[in-house]
Amino acid sequence: MEYTVLIVLLPMLTFFVLGLLGTRLKPCASGLVGTLSMGVTAALSYWTAWQYFTTAKIDGVYREITAFDVEWLRFTDNLHIDLGVLLDPISVMMLIVISTVSLMVHIYSLGYMKGERGFERYYAFLSLFSCSMLGLVVATNIFQMYIFWELVGVSSYLLIGFYYTKPEAIAASKKAFIVTRFADLGFLIGILLLSFYTKTFDFGLLTSGDGSIFSQAAGTTFMGGSVIAWALALIFVGGAGKSAMFPLHIWLPDAMEGPTPVSALIHAATMVVAGVYLVARLFPVYYFQAPEVLHGIAYLAAFTSLFAAVIACVQTDIKRVLAFSTISQIGFMMVALGVSGYGGHAGTGYMAGMFHLFTHAMFKALLFLGAGAIIHAVHSNEMSRMGGLRKQMPVTHITFLIACLAIAGIPPFSGFFSKDEILAATFHFQPVLGGVMSFIAALTAFYMFRLYYNIFWATPAEHEHEPHEAPKTMTTPLIVLALITCVAGFIPFGKFVSSDGADYIIHLDPVIATVSVAIALVSIGIATLFYRKHSPVPDALERRFGGLYRAASHRFYIDEIYLFVTKKIIFNGISRPIAWFDRHVIDGAMDGLAFVTNKMSLAVRGLQSGRIQQYVLVFLCGVLIVTVLVLFFE
Repeated sequence: MEYTVLIVLLPMLTFFVLGLLGTRLKPCASGLVGTLSMGVTAALSYWTAWQYFTTAKIDGVYREITAFDVEWLRFTDNLHIDLGVLLDPISVMMLIVISTVSLMVHIYSLGYMKGERGFERYYAFLSLFSCSMLGLVVATNIFQMYIFWELVGVSSYLLIGFYYTKPEAIAASKKAFIVTRFADLGFLIGILLLSFYTKTFDFGLLTSGDGSIFSQAAGTTFMGGSVIAWALALIFVGGAGKSAMFPLHIWLPDAMEGPTPVSALIHAATMVVAGVYLVARLFPVYYFQAPEVLHGIAYLAAFTSLFAAVIACVQTDIKRVLAFSTISQIGFMMVALGVSGYGGHAGTGYMAGMFHLFTHAMFKALLFLGAGAIIHAVHSNEMSRMGGLRKQMPVTHITFLIACLAIAGIPPFSGFFSKDEILAATFHFQPVLGGVMSFIAALTAFYMFRLYYNIFWATPAEHEHEPHEAPKTMTTPLIVLALITCVAGFIPFGKFVSSDGADYIIHLDPVIATVSVAIALVSIGIATLFYRKHSPVPDALERRFGGLYRAASHRFYIDEIYLFVTKKIIFNGISRPIAWFDRHVIDGAMDGLAFVTNKMSLAVRGLQSGRIQQYVLVFLCGVLIVTVLVLFFE
């Protein structure tokens, strides 16, 4: 299956072609080149999935296939960095997710970005973004993953700041880049620690289940934790930054300043799921070597999920509602991995987390692309500028409703099946945590239908131009993603992806399923009463819980806390005194030394005038002085 390297190389080649030659092509030609390239990439990904899942199972377990591998840098006999393509159930599943969503975004953008300045540049960056994530998921070793991980960061910076004349977009791109760079420093340190003690970067060796490679680290501790646990915790810091886990979540809502199709790509298939994929890729290492870190991930993710869901309930910008929804749903996936065991029924969480990653990618891409069609029609992100759009935008209305039902966990849509398995795994791990996740699921259903009713059912706002349905280049991807959302839940996902590679047969827990659906229906009912028609209740609740409402509206002031810490404490309290010391003490000392040296050189420069007469005179004077001193002291 050596041809699979083309899945990464083709988008990279497209990036270079459009980046270097795009301005010489007509804008529509650039879009078509990028879209056709991604179409071929998607076709190769689907063919790879078909080949892998039909031929790679041996003795009931899917084996890893290194389809391509070339050595890049060698440090020791065992420690070297390779560039290659690793195929296993989760990497092949991610190829499907990334290529499908990216292709839909490419097609959608032909209509959404039509006439935009920098159209060629946009498609070049889309290709780079897709190439980066594809290279990340097929990495054969953790350092190759890190290389493409950083390319994902660069791509997101370029696309979030696509509207480079807009100050908000530039600020958002810099914020995303800087926050994730801090997180990636932890990732890099964790990689170096892990490789120092295991003598390898290779995923096959790290996750093989053979604990002998960790023997050198046995007994080595720091602050009460094993060195491997510290390494894995630092690696997770990188994942937490990419997947917007608290407190590194602050970049993601602001990333909405980029074009809406980019938001769909970031939230559904690329950047934010990279952290989940990282933990899943190293899951055997986390589970066998540092289960306490895995459990810590679950609790942090649960808090992040609840935190983001509460904020989403009060946001008025539709893209920010979806952004906080993504943070909450990524938390669901992380919780599933954190509470999972290894193999068989114990591995429910792992399978459920990967299943939810798959289903969420489809309906979250659908939600963002639907939001783009709405913004395209009303020229505003604010819900107050919408209302009653179901009549003017019937296709967007139906597809958006399907996505809302899916994320709320209503059967038979795909989100129900994956979320139900996560809740089952969480309740099995700890009932209290299961209750918290059920409450978050209820909030999810509420804020999504608050969004739905405010867009499509509330009293219509006045518009300068009559809203209309998006063109077919935009509605076709919506229909495709809606169809996938309707049927994806019936995929026997456990037969393809599980923690140990063996078949896992999904059995819905009837009690948990019934309760979760009932909770979702109640939440939808409350949202219907509050927002389908004008109701005084939301305003009354806002006044009653004014403090909580204001805090949630301002994202619990986390951004303000960051600004206070950076500007008031770090910049003013630490950086400014250091700058004063540098200018006045260090620079002053160097300037003083230079001043003294200059004065001394001016004083003695006459001794090197170049005049022979002066040299002879000085010489004679010296001889006379020496003679006198000798005679005097003799």
